[in-house]
Amino acid sequence: QVQLVESGGGLVQAGGSLRLSCAASGSIFSINVMGWYRQAPGKQRELVALITTSGGSTRYADSVKGRFTISRDNAKNTVYLQMNSLKPEDTAVYYCYMHLSTVRPPYEYWGQGTQVTVSS
Repeated sequence: QVQLVESGGGLVQAGGSLRLSCAASGSIFSINVMGWYRQAPGKQRELVALITTSGGSTRYADSVKGRFTISRDNAKNTVYLQMNSLKPEDTAVYYCYMHLSTVRPPYEYWGQGTQVTVSS
């Protein structure tokens, strides 16, 4: 059983910062990719940022480039998202994502989501 537990969401004013964390636990053999998606009310879930555990290659949505930074701690099976210069349009539920292997073949796992609200 694998669990992804997120923390760090909350309410912040426009221009402020938040840092999200997501830690994976369970019988994990290896993690290939870690990342964050978000879903605003009435909209589809969208990619925010991804990072590979080997090499640390990153990918960002155009809307967050230059403002958000994704990082990881492989030893702790943890991924972070530093969000700066937040805008009201960043308001959404943020979901942690990991593509990892257990006794089963590689599979996608999701966190429960954490609310980020940016007030204008």
